[in-house]
Amino acid sequence: MNSSTYAASAHVSLVTHRGGCHCRRVRFEVEAPAQLEVLDCNCSICRMTGFLHLIVPAVRFRLLSGAESLVEYTFNTGTARHLFCGHCGIKSFYVPRSHPDGFDINARCLDEGTVARMTIALFDDGNRDAATAAIAHLSVAPEAE
Repeated sequence: MNSSTYAASAHVSLVTHRGGCHCRRVRFEVEAPAQLEVLDCNCSICRMTGFLHLIVPAVRFRLLSGAESLVEYTFNTGTARHLFCGHCGIKSFYVPRSHPDGFDINARCLDEGTVARMTIALFDDGNRDAATAAIAHLSVAPEAE
């Protein structure tokens, strides 16, 4: 996936996806295309949890319920805010180090019915600077919105 792919998708109409954790205490909705382009990061935490990244601007994310159930975990630089349900342990979204102005939703935690297709691309944490630069635009909402 390259920046021209994302630039072309900037004019795609958005749908409201809902999702949450396993026990359903944490529920959210996110506005994103029906055909999702997600990232599979090879860093230690993402590899171990199977997180598929859908990064969106903060204005496209709404926490519907469960704020009181969220537990925060940080490591390394402390920039990323990993948020887990304190009851079932699922991380359905978090604030990523690469996009502290947005939200990163685990596409595997979206409810069925609104995702038409999912394309997965590798995010190489071994070359973090270049990989982050290639996706820097993902948490920026277009001005037309």
